[in-house]
Amino acid sequence: MVAKKYQNPTGGLNEKGRKHFERKDGGDLKPPQKSGTDGRRVSFAARFSGMDGPLKDEKGRPTRLKLALQKWGFSNKAEARAFANKNKKA
Repeated sequence: MVAKKYQNPTGGLNEKGRKHFERKDGGDLKPPQKSGTDGRRVSFAARFSGMDGPLKDEKGRPTRLKLALQKWGFSNKAEARAFANKNKKA
């Protein structure tokens, strides 16, 4: 679970969160790509389209999964899956 201070309320990590994980794990995290067919976006769509869990919680609020999908420009898992299948490299 990621600390609230590193989460963007509209989905994903905020800049502070990306910097924290870059220092901690040595990665080079970039912000979400809302459009295009770049490999990062296709990879995200493929990974997140298969994730378990609901898109809404018991009170009808969007889950972090739903928020992340929206940040990357997808409205649901099926849309992300279709995008990934269409744009994956052979």
